[in-house]
Amino acid sequence: MRRTAALAPLLAERGFLRLYGVRVTSAAADGIFQAALASYVLFNPERATTPAEAAAALAALALPYSLVGPFAGVFLDRWKRQRVLVAAQLVKTFLVVGVAVLVGSHRENVAFLAVTIGALSVNRFFLSALSAALPHVVPSPALVLANAVSTTSGTIATLIGAAIGGGLRIAVGADVTRLGAVVALAGVGYLGSSAIAAGFGRETLGPDAPATSRLWGAVRTVVLGLAGALRHIAGRRRVAAGLGAVALHRFCFGIATLTIVLLERNYFSGTHDVTQGLFGLGSVVAASGLGIVTSAFATPRATRRLGKTRWITVMLLAAGVAVAVFGLPFQRILVVAGAFVLGFSAQGVKITVDTIVQEDVADNFRGRAFSVYDMLYNATYVAAAAVCAAVVPTSG
Repeated sequence: MRRTAALAPLLAERGFLRLYGVRVTSAAADGIFQAALASYVLFNPERATTPAEAAAALAALALPYSLVGPFAGVFLDRWKRQRVLVAAQLVKTFLVVGVAVLVGSHRENVAFLAVTIGALSVNRFFLSALSAALPHVVPSPALVLANAVSTTSGTIATLIGAAIGGGLRIAVGADVTRLGAVVALAGVGYLGSSAIAAGFGRETLGPDAPATSRLWGAVRTVVLGLAGALRHIAGRRRVAAGLGAVALHRFCFGIATLTIVLLERNYFSGTHDVTQGLFGLGSVVAASGLGIVTSAFATPRATRRLGKTRWITVMLLAAGVAVAVFGLPFQRILVVAGAFVLGFSAQGVKITVDTIVQEDVADNFRGRAFSVYDMLYNATYVAAAAVCAAVVPTSG
């Protein structure tokens, strides 16, 4: 009853509901796109997946966010964020259709990699714009709850989309033409998300302060802009500590993710039983998703009782214990149980740090601060993939 009462004022905010719709529609499309693409690359029945291939796939998912991140904030602090949300989804639709054509023609070449990275890079602008826009549609006291609801719902939508994409991948089997159609299905979701974002007024989502310099001049001074954001962050101890915690957690989470992928692809089910491997990975994803949902309900109350810093510490400790207890025996059922705890801790850390950044960073720095955040979040994931490629065996 208390949670319902807390949600009522938030759900009465029409701007929040619209932004929520933009997020979950896009997230479902992301799930379809990424699941279909990952199954195409990692679960090829003709050969086993090597650690290097798995690491390259994970790096391709995360690296664009790190490369685009430094530039995204500069643009988001200058461009109308409503326009970014609309345009980014239209561009993603075009690029995803391009990926679908390449998948359908069975072309794993430079063009395939470039178009895929392009689609994921555009998504970085979109997600950064969502984070920077949230304080414009939600009052400050409701930010923790708004983050819990929106990011968790986005994650759930991604998982649902991934289930759809994975299920369709199993249904179409080795038929790459039909798999290309599954990839193209994500474009429908992106178009819907763009249409919802178009309902915002141009000025509604900020930025509040008008740009004072020319665009390309700002691009040339990206490094200076990032340095300014870093100084701003360094002067806010809670923000700096929170970003450090996220970077550490994300690195460890990346190692766990790649190891689990290899275990499901090459160890638990054998190298040729692709369907069983997909089902096994789906179980892990479902358990992680359940942990994420549970954390969304627990985190707002926990941060009120323990404080944000203590809650982050508890989540990091829980993740470490989960890896040791559930991961090291290398049993599928234990890995699934561990995935629940890892999902719970990951969401708890992210919701809390998102809120700290939104509360403590000034609006004219917020876009760049979230770009630094995203850069750390994804660069540490890429670093984890590189470490795994060097030291993890093919079996996981």
